[in-house]
Amino acid sequence: MGSVSLKIGDGTARFKRATLCSSAVNILMIFSVITTNLFALYAFTASPKNQNHHHLLHHAHKNISVISEQVSLILREIDLSQKKLAQMEKELLGYESIDLSRPNIANELKLFLQRHQLPLGKDSRTGITEMVPSVGHSCEKSSDLLSQYMSYKVSGPCPDDWSVAQKLIMRGCEPLPRRRCFAKTVSKVGLYPFSLSLWKPVGNKTVNWSGLNCKNFECLNGKNGGIRVGLDIGGGSGSFAARMADRNVTVITSTLNIDAPFSEFIAARGLFPLYLSLDHRFPFYDNVFDLIHAASALDVGGKPEKFEFFMFDIDRVLRAGGLFWLDNFYCANEEKKQALTRLIESFGYKKLKWVVGEKVDSVGSGKSEVVLSAVLQKPVRV
Repeated sequence: MGSVSLKIGDGTARFKRATLCSSAVNILMIFSVITTNLFALYAFTASPKNQNHHHLLHHAHKNISVISEQVSLILREIDLSQKKLAQMEKELLGYESIDLSRPNIANELKLFLQRHQLPLGKDSRTGITEMVPSVGHSCEKSSDLLSQYMSYKVSGPCPDDWSVAQKLIMRGCEPLPRRRCFAKTVSKVGLYPFSLSLWKPVGNKTVNWSGLNCKNFECLNGKNGGIRVGLDIGGGSGSFAARMADRNVTVITSTLNIDAPFSEFIAARGLFPLYLSLDHRFPFYDNVFDLIHAASALDVGGKPEKFEFFMFDIDRVLRAGGLFWLDNFYCANEEKKQALTRLIESFGYKKLKWVVGEKVDSVGSGKSEVVLSAVLQKPVRV
């Protein structure tokens, strides 16, 4: 029969510490037995052979007396160590976590947290004689809220207070201690057998909507796979993000302060700047963006291998079905355009738009530049 604690947060670590303490006491006892035996062996063998029998007996009795004192001292040390170990285990297991004498503690919570004697007596492993019901160790910091949650009629319907329970869970107070009330019954009308249930609409009467802002399943279909979050690579002053914000799309703009305070300017517009060079791996998880927009800033020094690595990172953070918008990308010559085309096509993206054109360069030399604009859709890979 093991013990159950008030503190659950890191049970494995506490069990290891308690086990180490128990092991230390056991090692101490073994060491004591070995020492005692060695001491006794010395007492009966250390006397010189040329002494008479009476002197040998006197010397032996004297050594035995010394051994008895040493054994008593060792036993007292072991007893003290066991008491210290029991106290450490109580502290580790959280016996004193919640003060049940406080006036605002609900009676049901007091009853739940009362200590109960172990049915088989003292536990041989831990030395604990009482059982304490398990409650999350963080419940102590939310004892008032916990008491509110435990104020219910025994054997009656459970209060419709899921929001209180959720607050406790989010504060680390779990498992929740409510045990003696009946949850609200919701009739499951209109359910379909598997596998028809995978694609059939679910009836709104199959769940309890009390306390929820969402009142029907239509609110779960609000995100229809459109554009919600995006990344603008080399976005300059953040104008693309601003235009997308007008369309309720959140866009993060990566930029550097090259010849202008772009990051501060973007932040001043109420947008999100990301101070990041193109040599860095994007600090985002896989498949998180619906849209990635990039213009001529995508050119990573004209090195094909760096551009390939960069394309792989773009592909990593773009979700399947998401859009990669290459906006007026400068191609120095036909060879570079073909190399770029082969690289993009190797990723298997669907070409929703693909336009190659010319425009006068931005430095005013009058020369025309070849630019590529494309809207590409990431495929679903199995």
